[in-house]
Amino acid sequence: MCGRYASTRSPEDLAQLFQVSEWHPEETLAPSWNVAPTDEVWAVLERAPRGEGEDAPARRRLRPLRWGLVPSWAKDVKIGARLINARVETVHEKPAFRGAFVKRRCLLPADGFYEWDAVKDAKSGKTRKQPYFIHPEDGQVLALAGLYEFWRDPAIKDGDDPAAWLLTCTIITTEATDAAGRIHPRMPLALTPDHYDAWLDPHHRSTDDLRALLVQPANGHLDARPVSPAVNSVSNNGPQLLDEVPAP
Repeated sequence: MCGRYASTRSPEDLAQLFQVSEWHPEETLAPSWNVAPTDEVWAVLERAPRGEGEDAPARRRLRPLRWGLVPSWAKDVKIGARLINARVETVHEKPAFRGAFVKRRCLLPADGFYEWDAVKDAKSGKTRKQPYFIHPEDGQVLALAGLYEFWRDPAIKDGDDPAAWLLTCTIITTEATDAAGRIHPRMPLALTPDHYDAWLDPHHRSTDDLRALLVQPANGHLDARPVSPAVNSVSNNGPQLLDEVPAP
């Protein structure tokens, strides 16, 4: 799974990297070295302008979404905390994800992600969880494959009130390869730039073609380093979380 990641690039940088045509400067998020479920995160997505219909030309947007997908039919938004990940093997079939898989796909920019490995302490003999930061060797951004969804708050009668709508997202995960595979059996699935357009295009709705974009990343491009257990607490943040510590 993917339960924490780092996302520190500015919206201006992300807009340029992903060739975004629409971003509202009043929408801002602070850099985070410890993104956790239910946090607001940057997402790149494509939608037609409001009022022009689903078949109108889509615009590529950068906007914040809440991590943890809340299906449109959910009775309680708390379900989102359990839907932070969607398995690539079944994402097109699961009721919570299959509608979004066809129509509402996004990219979630990340510097890297965290995974934990069980290690035995040499002195005490007790097992503990050692966090690792896994990231591209070349320092480039990871474009994590994601889905997003709209949830309508029935307590707010005015559907035009922005507060009536909650936008949430999930990260698609796959079998771990590369450095991540030595630490944890699952990892977030990152898309290559040549697949961005097809993945984001809301008019592209062939399940088979979309699944063909979700291939395991090639070996040799990710590095992993042990980092401080301070990342275990969501209250801790800052670049020091990425500092390498002695290997267990």
